[in-house]
Amino acid sequence: MSSEPAKEAAETPDVLIVGAGFAGLGMAMKLLDAGHSDFVLLEKADGVGGTWRENTYPGCACDVASVMYSYSFARNPGWSRMYATQPEILDYVKRVVKDRGIESYIRFDTEVTGYEFDEDGNRWSVRTRAGQEFRPRIVVLAHGALHRPNIPDLPGMGRFKRTVFHSAQWDHSVDLKGKRVAVIGTGSSAAQFIPEIAGVAAHVDVFQRNAHWVLPKADRPLKDFERKLFKALPAVQQLYRLAAYWTHELPVLAFLHPKLLKVLELASLRMLAKQVPDPELRAKLTPDYKIGCKRILLTNDYYPALGRPDVDLVTSAIEEFTPTGVRTVDGQVHEADVVILGTGFSTDNRCATEHIVGRDGITIQEAWQDGPTAHLGTTVSGFPNMFMLMGPNSGGGAQSILFVIEAQLHYVVECLRMMRKRRADRLEVREDVERAFNARLHAKLAGSVWNSGGCHSWFLDHTGQNRQSWPGTGTSYWRATRRPNPNAFLLTRRGADRRLRVVPGSSQPR
Repeated sequence: MSSEPAKEAAETPDVLIVGAGFAGLGMAMKLLDAGHSDFVLLEKADGVGGTWRENTYPGCACDVASVMYSYSFARNPGWSRMYATQPEILDYVKRVVKDRGIESYIRFDTEVTGYEFDEDGNRWSVRTRAGQEFRPRIVVLAHGALHRPNIPDLPGMGRFKRTVFHSAQWDHSVDLKGKRVAVIGTGSSAAQFIPEIAGVAAHVDVFQRNAHWVLPKADRPLKDFERKLFKALPAVQQLYRLAAYWTHELPVLAFLHPKLLKVLELASLRMLAKQVPDPELRAKLTPDYKIGCKRILLTNDYYPALGRPDVDLVTSAIEEFTPTGVRTVDGQVHEADVVILGTGFSTDNRCATEHIVGRDGITIQEAWQDGPTAHLGTTVSGFPNMFMLMGPNSGGGAQSILFVIEAQLHYVVECLRMMRKRRADRLEVREDVERAFNARLHAKLAGSVWNSGGCHSWFLDHTGQNRQSWPGTGTSYWRATRRPNPNAFLLTRRGADRRLRVVPGSSQPR
């Protein structure tokens, strides 16, 4: 008799969702609304919230209006501000999960290590770090694009003997009071926490590689009577939501036609002149590329923080770390007790380290060897019954990412409905459809400010291709995902003789 313990039997949910951020939780809710309850949601951490659970740095907040940064099917009349802070957003997520009864479907502290498609069984084999196996019919990847901190490989970084941490892994045990702090990076996270630590630290050196375009943030506390109106008359909050929607939507038209961006540039330069009277500092903060090429910073206190006497903006490139600071190419050593990396997230290939094996043994790395591609950001040829949320080129430009996510949730549910109606047990986007779709997509992006604005941002991968942006408005993406086109997919089912057959009325492979 074998002394080895028996292997735990594989669980066989119909749908497996990976990731308990806004996308994964929304998928769970929309499945329940559609009458699907046979699903499991796996989350590697011990709580919900995704990026809003991980990012706890001082000043962390959303740069999309609160009324748009919430589910349309789970409105929150109690937002305290026009632009919510991280604690309030996380509290909202937790409350919605509880109110919608999602908790019982979530397995926390469960990290997925591999996905392999079983062609005979038309199911995925999904394994976790703890050795569990799940065999779902459908997999929905909802682990997001901004969850792996980008840790730069700067010369001599290992020699630095003092504290270093990334803004997405903020070390709250470190007291910055009276310390000399070096901040590397000036993106959206840094623009939020720099004003919070300036005046607390003894001195802050901010290392800037490129200046960013900045626009004012129309933030203010929401008044009591507004919140009461939102609760008593939901239509009033819907009007606020519509106003926020079009405020975020209209700039996208200019991003696609950069000649229209002059108005935004003038508004940004006017703000710079008003908030930064020092001409030398103002020159350092003036971008040399078109507005919108990089993510625009929405902030009212970033420029004033950089103008403080205890804050220096360093534009000389970093040469190396020393044991006690940072040396720049001009030979100056900037002493530091703490280095904070505000260097964003790794987005070049979000599945670069994942073990995902699809049909005929193809890996995601092989499928994406020339860069990530998908059809409508959700399905990838060669990977049947697998959906991605916020996959390649489904970023919303200036629009709320939750609007885009909700469009994708609807699309996935409609795909499942189409499979059920046609009695298909396998759905895979056709390779020629995906190829033609991406050719049109990248042709449209070529003239956009994201591609031609004269900067290099996280929108572009190592090949120079834009793998993040949707080449249109949020409205156009919403229209594109209203109803799946059966002709875009190979819909099949396995008969009693185990042979795979194309379902009647489905598109034939080409």
